[in-house]
Amino acid sequence: MTKKETNSITTDLVEKFKKLSIQVSLNGLSFCVFDSVSNSVISSENLLFEKTLTPYEILKRLKKLLKSNKLTNQHFVEVVVVHRNQLFSLVPKSLFDPSELANYLKFNTKILANDHLAYDEFESHDMVNVYVPFVNINNYIYELYGAFTFKHNGTVMVESLLNAKTQAKQPVCFVYVQEKQMDLTIIDQKNLLLFNSFRFNTKEDFLYYLLFALEQLKFDTETVSLKLFGAINEGDDIYDICHKYIKNLSIFVPDFGVHPYIDNSKETIDFTVINAL
Repeated sequence: MTKKETNSITTDLVEKFKKLSIQVSLNGLSFCVFDSVSNSVISSENLLFEKTLTPYEILKRLKKLLKSNKLTNQHFVEVVVVHRNQLFSLVPKSLFDPSELANYLKFNTKILANDHLAYDEFESHDMVNVYVPFVNINNYIYELYGAFTFKHNGTVMVESLLNAKTQAKQPVCFVYVQEKQMDLTIIDQKNLLLFNSFRFNTKEDFLYYLLFALEQLKFDTETVSLKLFGAINEGDDIYDICHKYIKNLSIFVPDFGVHPYIDNSKETIDFTVINAL
């Protein structure tokens, strides 16, 4: 492995405070470069694919994205990769055994014998997220930057929402909306009741998954609080159809955790990408 060096003292000092976060999914890529001194995003991009790609195709797109943004030869004090897929299972820490990873996944996820399995331990909650990362992406990032951290997007999403400053005394259903994918998190006073991720094609699909989840927890659609965020606005088709069934509906404007000064109105900054840092 070649050691990366620079002759510019100024550049070297700046790079000591830069962090890179990358999110990878079969449907898109996003990244942000964060300056930990000014607490600001230096650059970011959110790329959505017109169709679902293979891990091999994603790697090609990622290489192109990083090269076009001149990130392949830079040094970062921290690099984090977020894997966004539906190949995961949340396990209570009291029941977790690291030698049984495949058994946690096989009942609700199709896994192959040669799949590499990983897990994230929640920092302040008694849960473990077992999942299948994109190994080819991890290998490439290691070749570029050396040691780095990788997580599942569900880990970042759940931890961020559980740690968010909210005053709700009743259960709240958060739904993060991106292109053809919804991440559904239901929280009751800092306790996680449910987290799941669904692919959808129509607004009716979206509504079905939402109402099904609420029904499983026996929530009353007349009183439950629903907060939508991500690629969603009032007046959108998804918002309007949800409002026909759930009256207590609003657009959620999240903070960015330890990065409160970031402009969260910028569509190029993905919620989990910045909160992974």
